[in-house]
Amino acid sequence: MDEQALLGLNPNADADFRQRALAYFEQLKISQDAWQVCAEALAQSIYSDDHIKFFCFQVLEHQVKFKYSELTEVQQQLIRETLITWLQAQMLNPQPEKTFIRNKAAQVFALLFVTEYLTKWPKFFFDILSVVDLNPRGVDMYLRILMAVDAELVDRDVVHTSEEARRNTLLKDTMREQCIPSLVESWYQILQNYQYNNSELTCQCLEVVGAYVSWIDLSLIANERFINMLLGHMSVEVLREEACDCLFEIVNKGMDPIDKTKLVESLCQVLQSAGLFSIDQEDDVDFLARFSKLVNGMGQALIASWTKLIKNGDMKSAQDTLQAIEAKVALMLQLLIHEDDDISSNIIGFCYDYLHILKQLSALSDQQKANVEAIMLAVMKKLTYDEEYNFENEGEDEAMFVEYRKQLKLLLDRLAQVSPELLLASVRRVFNTTLQNWQTTRFMEVEVAIRLLYMLAEALPVSHGAHFSGDVTKATALQDMMRTLVTSGVSAYQHTSVTLEFFETVVRYEKFFAVEPQHIPTVLMAFLDHRGLRHTSPKVRSRTAYLFSRFVKSLNKQMNPFIEDVLNRIQDLMELSPPENGYQALLSSDDQLFIYETAGVLIVNSEYSAERKQVLMRNLLTPLMEKFKVLLEKLMMAQDEDRQMALADCLNHAVGFASRTSKAFSNKQTVKQCGCSEVYLDCLQTFLPALSCPLQKEVLRSGVRTFLHRMIICLEEEVLPFIPSASEHMLKDCEAKDLQEFIPLINQITAKFKTQVSPFLQQMFMPLLHAIFEVLLLPAEENDQSAALEKQMLRRSYFAFLQTVTGSGMSEVIANQGETSQKYLRFVQKRAILKLKHVFQVQRMWNVCCSLSFKEQWITQILLHRRLVLLFFLSWWSSGVRMSFQNSYPSATTQEAIIELKLFFFLGGKDGPVGFADFVYKHIVPACFLAPLKQTFDLADAQTVLVCIMDGFFCIYPYGADSSYQNYNSHGVLKIVISEIKSLRFCRIFLHLGICMINY
Repeated sequence: MDEQALLGLNPNADADFRQRALAYFEQLKISQDAWQVCAEALAQSIYSDDHIKFFCFQVLEHQVKFKYSELTEVQQQLIRETLITWLQAQMLNPQPEKTFIRNKAAQVFALLFVTEYLTKWPKFFFDILSVVDLNPRGVDMYLRILMAVDAELVDRDVVHTSEEARRNTLLKDTMREQCIPSLVESWYQILQNYQYNNSELTCQCLEVVGAYVSWIDLSLIANERFINMLLGHMSVEVLREEACDCLFEIVNKGMDPIDKTKLVESLCQVLQSAGLFSIDQEDDVDFLARFSKLVNGMGQALIASWTKLIKNGDMKSAQDTLQAIEAKVALMLQLLIHEDDDISSNIIGFCYDYLHILKQLSALSDQQKANVEAIMLAVMKKLTYDEEYNFENEGEDEAMFVEYRKQLKLLLDRLAQVSPELLLASVRRVFNTTLQNWQTTRFMEVEVAIRLLYMLAEALPVSHGAHFSGDVTKATALQDMMRTLVTSGVSAYQHTSVTLEFFETVVRYEKFFAVEPQHIPTVLMAFLDHRGLRHTSPKVRSRTAYLFSRFVKSLNKQMNPFIEDVLNRIQDLMELSPPENGYQALLSSDDQLFIYETAGVLIVNSEYSAERKQVLMRNLLTPLMEKFKVLLEKLMMAQDEDRQMALADCLNHAVGFASRTSKAFSNKQTVKQCGCSEVYLDCLQTFLPALSCPLQKEVLRSGVRTFLHRMIICLEEEVLPFIPSASEHMLKDCEAKDLQEFIPLINQITAKFKTQVSPFLQQMFMPLLHAIFEVLLLPAEENDQSAALEKQMLRRSYFAFLQTVTGSGMSEVIANQGETSQKYLRFVQKRAILKLKHVFQVQRMWNVCCSLSFKEQWITQILLHRRLVLLFFLSWWSSGVRMSFQNSYPSATTQEAIIELKLFFFLGGKDGPVGFADFVYKHIVPACFLAPLKQTFDLADAQTVLVCIMDGFFCIYPYGADSSYQNYNSHGVLKIVISEIKSLRFCRIFLHLGICMINY
């Protein structure tokens, strides 16, 4: 072996050595006999370096996994002997191999097992057992091999092909017949011999038992000797966690519901008699977490049995199973209320399913009602934050508690389904008790009281948030709690969690303020002062900005008395903060977007006259425009790049703020009706000069584009005079991303105004296409995935543009490009030829396509008939080249097919250009017949089928269906098709498509 290359296997080796080692590994993988060198090195223990040993196993792994069938029987026997020899050496070596080497060796053993067990090595496990006997190191490898085999056969995280799945099923069936009883006996012997003196091996063996029990005969494990041994392990500190997991897998084994109930009940009796149900006396939280998982599994297994028995109509057995479930509820509640959240979380599944059973019962017993109430109280308690929760810097522990809270919320929702009256009464009692003395109550208790009120909105769902109408009892209770919330002064509590929960809740129950509008000023002041938008915590300010926007939108006309007061109070929060003033704004630019939107909503939805609305909107936007002009001038003179970027961001924010105010308008309250057109036109005139700024173009153009999108919706025709100039600037010095974002703007204009913008489209069509192809033609590094993706996205945008133009009834725009298209066509020709050279690997097909597609008279004819320009673009430039008969069709988009269809209808028919029909039948129709016959054509993909149908068959419609057969014959289509395909496959595929157009 290349000793120099092997030096790169060391983790501390430099990059050059590592690269050399990687190249050497690739070389060995493709070599015919290099694996034998690695096999010899392993069998004879030539190398002591752990990384070289691992490397050798990797080479063997690749050989077994991908090239094993190419080996002779002698070579295959050599691999078997190598592994057995290496295994024998493990029991003699002074030191055991590193864990990562043993695991890799086990993987190679497992791969050899799935390859040879059914044919050449049926004694696989017996041979290994005969080698390892009860030697600790040998047993360790034996158990690792078993786990690796299970991973190959059963692991659901590994995706298997249907062929591999069938092979794995056959392997498991054969193992059950031939060796599983012997394997189970070996496990028992290992557990018996090592349970007191080698806890590591014992735990490994328990893990193996738990993994295999899901697909072997349960009676081999669920018997007196095994269960007694497992229960004995439950009292051994170092073994009981693995024993718990093993028992959990036994309980989870699929079986008859009555037998499952008997198994769980007998197991519970033994566990209880062993004192394991005494949770209060156990301090080991790690064990209790595993035990909680076991109890959860037993409870859910009983519930699954009850469900099956009910479906089968076995009411007596179902009642017995229900009694068994009820007997576990007390233990479930102990685990649910445990102070450790992991222990509590593991039992939630049982609790949830138990409540689902109670929901199905016609009436609840007193004990069941008491259980429901106990679960409710446990959930309320467990929702509470603990003292260690870090609200300002939330980490992994905090994220886990948030997820745990989500689980508890599901329990609360299920409780509401079982007994909504009890839930409402319990929450009301806790809420009122807490809010009466909130000043002296700990923050976590105040927060959870408000949180429970918040959660009731989803637990007791109603239509359109109408919580304060309908059911009088519920509406009264919720109304009383909301009144208490807004009048108690709890919004002033000095903790962020309470403050946020207050604002979240008042927004959730916004309909309350329609019932009692006198409380609106109180809540508004809470939003606007130090409790909300001016809170000391940035987190509170940010969330409150969003909630304030929602609150104002929901109240609509009820805000009329407070509009100008609110606008005055938020004025300082909307100030644009340029980088040079050094002032740290209270709100971030993202938060300010919500404030500007809120201001716009207040103005637009007010009952003021159009004149007054215009004044208010101008007062809102004029400071932005003035600041924009000043900052743009500073940007033009800025030299430092960081300062340029900061100024550009600030300018972009100004445009974004103005754009956000326009979201307040609607079909009922348009810009014109509100008298605000002039204000936004002034904004346009102010912002558009930024497009000509040579600095930070990407940032500035992005902001102005977004504003133009909004103005097209809001100002409609009034925006059109600004579009040509804006487009001209945005097409200068643009990159792929610029064009991707610019094309949707043109699409929006085209789709909305259609023929109104026809002169504009005529003018900018060729410049836009030229810009697109300039970017696509730029050379890029072969491995530059980012550049490749950008070009791919640009191609999609290009087709979207063509589809929009043709779909808006303006194909004439494309057809009337005249002489300006000739230079571009020559460019397209060149690109088409390059693409064909890339696509066609078969020289014959290359020659045929060249002769058919690029004859001198055809080029002349295309140039003479201007209306064929776009067809040329589509046919030759689109990805894969549509006439290649290769694999482009499976990845083709319906977008391209729609464009071609539009053009076929536009260009086709008796009045179409001379030669167009011949072009279609010679080049497009054959491709549409042959493409679906490729192996890559996926009939299960609806888009692919749709493309084929639209592209291949609708295209001949303009020429008349009656003439189809004649046209096929006259243009040699049938000859091409029949020469390339077998009729059986052809008919099967096209019958699947529902197309009966072929008549032999």
